[in-house]
This record gives sequence, C-alpha cells and structure tokens, in this order.
Amino acid sequence: MNKKIYVQDLGEKDYKETWEYQEQLFQQTLDIKIANRREGKETETPNHFLFVEHPHVYTLGKSGDFANLLLSEKQLEEKGATYYKVNRGGDITYHGPGQIVGYPILDLENFFTDIHKYLRLMEETMILVMADYGLKGERSDGETGVWMDVGTPFARKICAMGVRASRWVTMHGFALNVNANLGYFDNIIPCGIRGKAVTSMHAELGREIDENEVREKILTYFSGLFEAEIFVSEKITHEIV
Repeated sequence: MNKKIYVQDLGEKDYKETWEYQEQLFQQTLDIKIANRREGKETETPNHFLFVEHPHVYTLGKSGDFANLLLSEKQLEEKGATYYKVNRGGDITYHGPGQIVGYPILDLENFFTDIHKYLRLMEETMILVMADYGLKGERSDGETGVWMDVGTPFARKICAMGVRASRWVTMHGFALNVNANLGYFDNIIPCGIRGKAVTSMHAELGREIDENEVREKILTYFSGLFEAEIFVSEKITHEIV
C-alpha cells in the first residue's frame, strides 16, 4: 500500500495538453494494476497530484447538457476561450486564470475504496482551507463541491468538482475560485444548476489572495485527510510529452 503522493505544478497549461498528460499517468497506473492481477505481482502503484492554471476554457462532463453553454463557437473565439467535452462526471464548468485546479491521479486502493468518501474528503480539504481565511464553506445535498450560504437565496458555489475513476484509479478533480474572473461564468449555467451564483475567495474577501499560499494549504489538509506523504517536484517549465 503506497501512500506517497507526487505533486507537480504545471503552471499555466492548455487544457487539452494537461488532459492528455492526466490520461498518460492514469493509464500507466491502470497498466500496473492489470499486470499485477494477471501475473500475480505486487508492484506498487504510484499516486500523482497535478496543480495547474488553465487559459479560459469551458468543459462539459460526460452526462452534461451542451445547452448549458450559452456561447456560439464564434463567441467563444471572441472571448479567447475554448470548449471540450470530457470524460469526467458533472456538467459544465469554467477554468481560467486565478483559479486553482487540482487533478489527483490516485489509486484509491492505496487509501480506501470508496468514491463517495474520496469526494467528501476533497470537499473537506477546501472547507478547511477556506476556514483559514475566515470563510465558511459548506456542502449542499446532492450537489458535489463546496458552497457558501447553503439553504438561502444567496447560495453560491466556490469550488467545483468532477472525477472519473476506473479500477479505483482517479483522474480530473477540483477547481477552486481564488482570484478568478467570475464574468466568464455568466456564459454558462454552472454545473447545470439554474438560479445559483458562483463566487471566489477574492470576491468574498475583497482582496487579492496569494495563490501559492492556498496551494500549500490544500496540500497540507489533503495529505492529512488522506494520511499521505507528499513529495513536491520542482515546477515544470518544459513541454509535457
């Protein structure tokens, strides 16, 4: 059972390029598991955690509704944004500058075999991070992610989540709005949920937030909740291959 998680900060990276890199790591882990089962081996499977900031992009989950994207192809181009249909759960969301995106690629058999627990611990990580800034993050029944003022007319989402898992190996993850331009969310029905707003730490606190500090806090709480050892690689500046 390997509880080491190797963290890479990809910096600003194109969504498709990062997705392909995720798939590469995901498949490598699956291949080890399949070989172990076929050959009776006990080779350890790796765990990865990617931090990234994407240029403006909208992504739609496998069960999402394309109608929740309110822009035409031409309007997307005018806004300097791209669009992808992806293989995670959830509906449509936005990624862009000022947003911390995390993609844990874990073999949950190294930790626990429970997808619901996995999502709840990711939510708890964000709730604990927000509490350090005096913000009260909450869960909303039936709506994965982290919210504020749940159960009121002012409910608003601050962290979106969507994952894919196969043989207990995960990919995709979370997007926490730190200093994000919330205007880009006006072009979608976020997560397919009408009548609920989106917010950011910047909007709630009225000041710029140190994103590196937030990343460090995420790793601290994530590793504690998952009882994991964290190993941080130096920031990647070369092209992902």
